[in-house]
Amino acid sequence: MTTTPGNPSGALPGKPPVVDLATWQAAREELLVREKAHTREGDAIAAARRRLPMVELDGTVEVTGAEGPVPFLDLFQGRDELVIYQHMWYDGAPHQGQCEGCTTTAWHMKDAVYLNARGVSFAVVTSGPWDEVAAYVAFMGYTQPWYSVRGVEPPVGGEMGHLACFLRDGDRVFLTYSTTGRGNEPVNGSLSLLDMTPYGRGEAWEDNPEGRPVLGDVREGHPSVGRQACWYWRSDADGNATWGPASRPVPQWTRPGATPVETLGRHGHHH
Repeated sequence: MTTTPGNPSGALPGKPPVVDLATWQAAREELLVREKAHTREGDAIAAARRRLPMVELDGTVEVTGAEGPVPFLDLFQGRDELVIYQHMWYDGAPHQGQCEGCTTTAWHMKDAVYLNARGVSFAVVTSGPWDEVAAYVAFMGYTQPWYSVRGVEPPVGGEMGHLACFLRDGDRVFLTYSTTGRGNEPVNGSLSLLDMTPYGRGEAWEDNPEGRPVLGDVREGHPSVGRQACWYWRSDADGNATWGPASRPVPQWTRPGATPVETLGRHGHHH
């Protein structure tokens, strides 16, 4: 799969200026002052987050997983803390029709061993019906626990596309935090790494130097707001960022059976 469709190595326009090491080091150290201030402010925000109040909910509400209906309390797996990702769902859609943004988040959370070591459990919940969800989870190869919360009231069910944190006190369950949109980004390490690169995420909203291209721009229509191509990564079988019947969220091309013959094939779309 090509990484920068239409731009072979060496052909990227708008490269940074070339300087000697000492000049680069001085510029790097100047930026480091701002980076450290940003880190300290993030620590202060996290400290405030830990001081938020919490709200009690019914821990006996049932969600449906691989073992059938279970109380939400079971998602804690005996631990005191729980993080859930609330994955959007499109009823009746083929695997390649599910949400790109949610796919990026769930894909980056392959397992929760480091959270578990800290006493925190992790699960994915979605509003889809369990039979559809189970087939999708198998196709994607996910190993973290998934549950259907169809018909369940917020904050366990309701609007999807959120990260939410819960605390358990015996059999009592409390919501402590919830975020959505770009608040979900900490899960997605790829975005953080792209932010360190000279061409960034390649999204149209980014503030780039003159002549720096929007690498992730999407052809054949782009329903994402502001041409946020990288947040909604979709590609055809050749790795070209595109929308249409022959495209799907990028990681799905790596799954068993995810071949072009499932869609229109390599010649079923325009270049």
